[in-house]
Amino acid sequence: MYQYTEFDREFVQARANQYRDQLSRWQAGKLPEDEFRPLRLQNGWYVQRYAPMLRVAVPYGELSSAQVRVLAKIAREYDQPNAALFNDAQAKQDKLGPVNLKSGLSVSSKLTTGYAHFTTRQNVQYNWIPLDKSADVMDLLASVNMHGIQTSGNCIRNITSDERAGIAVDEIADPRPFGEILRQWSTLHPEFAFLPRKFKIAISGAREDRAATAWHDVGLHLVRNAEGELGFKVLVGGGMGRTPVIGTVIREFLPWNQIMNYLEAVVRVYNRYGRRDNIYKARIKILVKAEGQRYIDEVEAEYKQILEHDGAPHTIPQEELDRVTASFVPPTLNCDRKSADVKIANILRAAAEDDIEFGRWLQRNVAPHQNPDLRAVTLSFKRLGQAPGDATADQLDIAADLADQFSAGEVRVTHDQNLLLPWVRCDELPELWRAARKAGFAKPNVRLLTDMIACPGGDFCSLANARSIPIAEAITERYQDMDELHDLGEIDLHISGCINSCGHHHSGHIGILGVDKDGLEWYQVSLGGSDGSALSGASVPGKVVGPSFTGAEVPEVIEAVLDTYRQLREDGETFIATLRRIGMEPYKAAAKAARFAPNTVAH
Repeated sequence: MYQYTEFDREFVQARANQYRDQLSRWQAGKLPEDEFRPLRLQNGWYVQRYAPMLRVAVPYGELSSAQVRVLAKIAREYDQPNAALFNDAQAKQDKLGPVNLKSGLSVSSKLTTGYAHFTTRQNVQYNWIPLDKSADVMDLLASVNMHGIQTSGNCIRNITSDERAGIAVDEIADPRPFGEILRQWSTLHPEFAFLPRKFKIAISGAREDRAATAWHDVGLHLVRNAEGELGFKVLVGGGMGRTPVIGTVIREFLPWNQIMNYLEAVVRVYNRYGRRDNIYKARIKILVKAEGQRYIDEVEAEYKQILEHDGAPHTIPQEELDRVTASFVPPTLNCDRKSADVKIANILRAAAEDDIEFGRWLQRNVAPHQNPDLRAVTLSFKRLGQAPGDATADQLDIAADLADQFSAGEVRVTHDQNLLLPWVRCDELPELWRAARKAGFAKPNVRLLTDMIACPGGDFCSLANARSIPIAEAITERYQDMDELHDLGEIDLHISGCINSCGHHHSGHIGILGVDKDGLEWYQVSLGGSDGSALSGASVPGKVVGPSFTGAEVPEVIEAVLDTYRQLREDGETFIATLRRIGMEPYKAAAKAARFAPNTVAH
């Protein structure tokens, strides 16, 4: 993972000191609220439904065990509201009532504290830290080279990548050094500090897109041209929200050393022409969709101007790429390279045959590695009784211990809200499995139905129209049988509490969106979305199956849709493949039939 320099450390601490001064002046009434608000936002501090929310930047999802332990400390000691605030929040929550299920069970949404939440953009969030303690938390983060800089606000946000960057077997080139160069370029960039709207960049260096690049404002794919030269395919104007748009390819090949110059042009044109009069039409996707080729022409003209007049400082020399690449230091591991293909494979095969649970874990949670003696192992944070992506302080401490023991002290946050151990020796897989199972991290459900993505929703977010967590809980409760889950196969289920799509419902094979109808929580169900991965194919938004459903109806609708899949699938056919072969109509009919009669709808 990236090794921070003395400059990095001094910069992060200076920013923490600056924030402490800003907070102090605001508390003393010397800094007006309208001036303090953008300052706290660009340090990652929001104000949510009940309390402040902190978003911590995790570049490329990479965390050291020391950083994870600090995240645990923050969860344990700071993610704790005062009793009066929490009791008032819970009283308001209780008025919403539980989600009543047809089975007679009900899923409550009792608020919890003392945890961290992994996001779909590889960041970490906290929902209960009092603002008067926020400067102390920033100092604590800075002590391990962490911060919340530009995790909010109308600026270039944290750059995300493939969680298997640098280790994936299908990798063309490691995207992390390029991401780091772009991170340093975009951090506190004076021209891009107040864009028309937030701006998200994702970068992938593998043949399979595991970073959902087409769904970002800018998506970058490392590719090689016919001469074998390395460069980028550049996509611009992707995004979810109320207007889902797949990014447009505006350059099939851009030499790698020109990426800063080209992105400077992309963002300058957006900054110049992006709308500021309507927040719903301010994202770059609206500009690209409206202007089409004209936008591309403007970018190319701006790029030409940059190259001719001021491009030299931002043309990346080979020695700079080499310097940054050297900062991503792989661990030194004692591996017997001759043992992996024969000895270790035989041991694992025998163990898997002896224990079906271990065999399933190897199949679902363990991925191949560039080093044949190593594997990448996913720790599943999807379980009954806990919101997707949530991790308690104790769980974070255990994850840090597992990273130290089995993964050279490194973990990575995944887009699916789990943690990945990237440096696991093959001969230590059985021992890791036993330790992960004891901790509750070894459920073999990765990429299955219950490995769902969900935003915090109406339980915490002031923008949400409906709660996400009770719906996730109800579906998880319904599908606890591992035999059934494995029979259903790989299914991406994504849940968002509002149209802002933090739960990526547009890209789910099954998407669930919370909507408001006359002050009540309802949910739209969509089918057929794709994030661009190998399983899902080219990125595409899902299609809504019909009018919205009550929360009580949603698990019934999901069951009806899945039963339809089982009836119509061919041997070995996945859910998304069957849906694309058959079409939407049988699923729409099944969803409609699952709707409750008007006089039986539970509230």
